[in-house]
Amino acid sequence: MLKPQDRLIFALDVPDKSTALSCVNELRDEVGLFKIGLELFLAEGRRLLEDLANTLGPNRIFLDLKLYDIPATVLGALHAIVHGLALFTVPSDLGPAGLKKIVESSGSAYEILAVTVLTSITSDDLLALGFDSQFAQDPTRLVVRKARLAQEAGCHGVVCSGWEVKAVKAACGPGFLAVCPGIRPAWAAVPGDDQKRIVTPSEAITNGADYIVVGRPISRAPSKAAAARRVVEEIELATQK
Repeated sequence: MLKPQDRLIFALDVPDKSTALSCVNELRDEVGLFKIGLELFLAEGRRLLEDLANTLGPNRIFLDLKLYDIPATVLGALHAIVHGLALFTVPSDLGPAGLKKIVESSGSAYEILAVTVLTSITSDDLLALGFDSQFAQDPTRLVVRKARLAQEAGCHGVVCSGWEVKAVKAACGPGFLAVCPGIRPAWAAVPGDDQKRIVTPSEAITNGADYIVVGRPISRAPSKAAAARRVVEEIELATQK
């Protein structure tokens, strides 16, 4: 069973290796996983993954690249970059056949999550992208549909907002992982925030999230470690309800 601290993923949305390692050194005993996204990976590449895996030990890296291409290309990229991962993301838009091929070919060294609908996306965005109004006006329906397709393809879980995680768990079962970004503690406003479908740590955990991803509310705090501990306290209280 995951401890409250294990359920907190810190988003290493920083520009370079030096800043990333500084964050890791301050937070390695405060959070469970570290998320590496496009900004840091494009700046530092595979070598950073190796350095962090050696520093942290295995299974503490969440590589969030959302690789969107034909399955053969995604698998080629995976073979080139995988090292010591716990979680890895691909877009659910790769489709059932593409997701299934990636899952079957990647083995069991890490867990594959399908990204459903980005937490920055609104109903207006979905309408503009051509989604049927039943899904655009109720993104939860779209997220659940994508989650079911991902589960049928063999994915271990999904990335979704805390708004939709309860419905995902109801549709796919408690063993299907749900990782929730767009987490905003009530005590940590983010100026100019680009996240739209946001919830607090407590709300996400209460709704059924297995992991929550927190970046700027921790990275912009005067003390990153203290901010992380406040989030963990919220997680712990939510699990006791």
